Amino acid sequence: MEIFILIIVIIILAETTILFIKSNDKININSNTKRKVYVDSSALMDNRLISVAQTGFIGDDIIIPRSAIREMQILADGKDHEKRVRARAGLDHVNELERVVHFNTTILQDSLDHTPVDERLIELAKENGGLILTNDFNLNKVAATEHIEVLNLNDLSLALRSDYAPGDKFDVKITDAGSNRGQGVGYLPDGTMVVVSNAKSKIGTTVSIELTNYRQTSAGRMVFAKLTKK
Repeated sequence: MEIFILIIVIIILAETTILFIKSNDKININSNTKRKVYVDSSALMDNRLISVAQTGFIGDDIIIPRSAIREMQILADGKDHEKRVRARAGLDHVNELERVVHFNTTILQDSLDHTPVDERLIELAKENGGLILTNDFNLNKVAATEHIEVLNLNDLSLALRSDYAPGDKFDVKITDAGSNRGQGVGYLPDGTMVVVSNAKSKIGTTVSIELTNYRQTSAGRMVFAKLTKK
């Protein structure tokens, strides 16, 4: 009986030790998962940056070098109208990023010398094991040669783009009536719901459709189509 009790005690101690180790590992992982992301002016001047930041998908420490802000200040005072508008928007985005609650935004007071901003970003990322957030194609390539990870809003946009385009044709089965008069609802091959005009009378049958447009919402992607002749 005593041996049986001893075995139970040993098992309980072993399980407790394993749980303790896992708990400590989890704490260590969580405390070290935040990355330092250095943002350049091309990303700051992109209106999509604020939209992405506000969704909460970015959880890293955002670091904006003072030299990048200075670069936008120079463009904002320049003669090129398009660059001036984009640079002023970029300066506004800096203030907006500081108000986003999902991450910490720091303005790094780096030296305002004659070092090119791109080179400064490379130096900062290498010295601190950080990443670079940029839309600049050339900076992206240089960072890759230095083995620095790059976040690119254009790459994100490509990853989220629709697999379907207006004009694409499919055969779908109309399974339900739509919310508006005369609409029918079916599903594309990947399960995406499609709303078909004038297809309510086709419920239960397979029809040929042509995609006309799509709308992205927080609830998902809505695809619209019209009936076509086979």
